[in-house]
Amino acid sequence: MNAIASFILLLASASAFAADAPAITAIKAAHMVDVRSGALVDNAVVLISGDRITAAGSQLTIPAGATIIDLGNKTLLPGLIDAHTHITARAEDAGYGFIAKSVPRITLTGAKNALITLRAGFTTIRDLGAYGYADIGLRDAINDGDVPGPRILAAGPALGITGGHCDDTRHAPEYNISALGVADGVDEALKVTRRNIKYGADVIKICATGGVLSFGDDPRTSQYTLEELKAIIGDAHRLGRKTAAHAHGGDGIKLSVLAGVDSIEHGSYIDDEGIKLMKEHKTYLVPTLYLGDWLLENAEAMRLPKPLVEKAKVVIPQARINIAKAIKAGVLIAFGTDAAVYPHGLNAREFAVLVKLGMTPAQAIRTATVNAADLLGWSDKVGSIEAGKYADLIAVDGQPLNDVRALEQVQWVMKGGAVVKGN
Repeated sequence: MNAIASFILLLASASAFAADAPAITAIKAAHMVDVRSGALVDNAVVLISGDRITAAGSQLTIPAGATIIDLGNKTLLPGLIDAHTHITARAEDAGYGFIAKSVPRITLTGAKNALITLRAGFTTIRDLGAYGYADIGLRDAINDGDVPGPRILAAGPALGITGGHCDDTRHAPEYNISALGVADGVDEALKVTRRNIKYGADVIKICATGGVLSFGDDPRTSQYTLEELKAIIGDAHRLGRKTAAHAHGGDGIKLSVLAGVDSIEHGSYIDDEGIKLMKEHKTYLVPTLYLGDWLLENAEAMRLPKPLVEKAKVVIPQARINIAKAIKAGVLIAFGTDAAVYPHGLNAREFAVLVKLGMTPAQAIRTATVNAADLLGWSDKVGSIEAGKYADLIAVDGQPLNDVRALEQVQWVMKGGAVVKGN
């Protein structure tokens, strides 16, 4: 082979290598929050290949040929995580409004809410209860690229006792209607747990106590026995699923923790013994606090039935007192909102309530990033801006480490390397 032919072959090989080399996107911003340390990184650069972060830091060298997105004076954070949503539901349906809604209709509502949630900066959510497995269908549609939305870990129908918080008590007896997740006794509880997993549940949601937005029950009282809870939680764990217990009342909290649940949702009446048990077992608490402000302000406009309003007026103030004690005591906290009790897209208003109850802005941000990722079992995928994680990023004006309300106005969102809001 002569010299010219060798040179041509070398050029062809180099061109082929360049064509095969993965495209790099570089995100530049004035600042980036290191959510682990709570420190602010200046002159931030994040390098992305495909849907993953390859490097992140201050003043990193940007490879030649990279596509550059310059966010100017904005502050970068990892995509936020909401560990307690009901993505297929609406605040307007908190009373009797949902009765006329079909599963196809609520699924389409979920698609609308999913985009709203994503554009609010929440790139991952855990959905804890939906009729007819609608949240699982929506999750799959998002994963297949059919509709835009956050990453979803879905529960499907929540497990609950007959007449309990997660049973449908809004129809007259002659209709003989029960919610799909109703399970009484160990055998039924095991069957429904396995059925939910059969149809795609990522997590098992259990209604361990009464609730606020349900008729005829008391949020302070437990609904499942320890034996039933152990059966549900043990089987879910054996089959590779995490568990979440709706639990307002003290006994329901303690029984769920003793049974090995991964998270307590709400925790409104948590007491000193419950706090002690949660710390010993390293059980996460997912308080859902901002909804109380919105619910009481809008109850009349929503036509919320009077019995539910009266319960809310009692539970909500007490919850803030008790959750503040749990925060001060060092209970593990993950961010959750119960979005659907109030309009989707306002999720970030939860941060200011956490700060009001004693957290620093950095601690509050951590609940929706590294803490929530740990609870979900996704610490290797989301929750921080680090190499190997999904390229899920948000950007805000201002400094959220000084004023956490900056997160209520997310200006730019990227999920999996694709910009979904902003330029």
